Amino acid sequence: MNAMSIPSSTHPDGQIRCRWCEGVPEFLPYHDQEWGFPVVDDRRLFEKISLEAFQSGLSWRTILNKREHFRAAFDGFDFHRIAGYGPSDVDRLLADAGIVRHRGKIEAVINNAARAVEMVAREGSLAAFLWRYEPVADPLVPPLSASTSPESIQLSKELKKRGWKFVGPTTVYAFMQAMGLVNDHAEQCVVRARVHLARQSFRRPA
Repeated sequence: MNAMSIPSSTHPDGQIRCRWCEGVPEFLPYHDQEWGFPVVDDRRLFEKISLEAFQSGLSWRTILNKREHFRAAFDGFDFHRIAGYGPSDVDRLLADAGIVRHRGKIEAVINNAARAVEMVAREGSLAAFLWRYEPVADPLVPPLSASTSPESIQLSKELKKRGWKFVGPTTVYAFMQAMGLVNDHAEQCVVRARVHLARQSFRRPA
């Protein structure tokens, strides 16, 4: 999610939220119920990093509206199954109007699925590896003011080193924001405190 110059605003219900979720109806439940809450489920982590890759050059609204189609097309983002996809699956996906039909991104998800299987074998889980890059909160960096971080740059480099594709530092930082590795809700946002409590009680994967 891109940072905005004015990070928060008051919504019709009288609550202050991150400004990016206003004006587009489907953003509000995503913002209030998903964005920033910590996630350790490997399939959800793989789904999100895949969808962030598809978003490259597009709007998150486009991807969010197609999310259920993506899930159906990619077997619920079961990366063990996706890792076995072949040319016929690429052709099938390129013909699916319900998703973003971009060959490079489709092939990147299939490649990344194979890399994810390797990572689980080596690290125990995707979560165990990815949560090692949880940023240390920097009081000098206000929420929603950055599109990368030192940790997202480091994680991007490591993923690329391991053969992952479409995992640039901006894509990775958006992933980290969404999956709760960082609480980037605006300071006055009503959800920020909920995410803070969720992160406090959250058990980091070993």
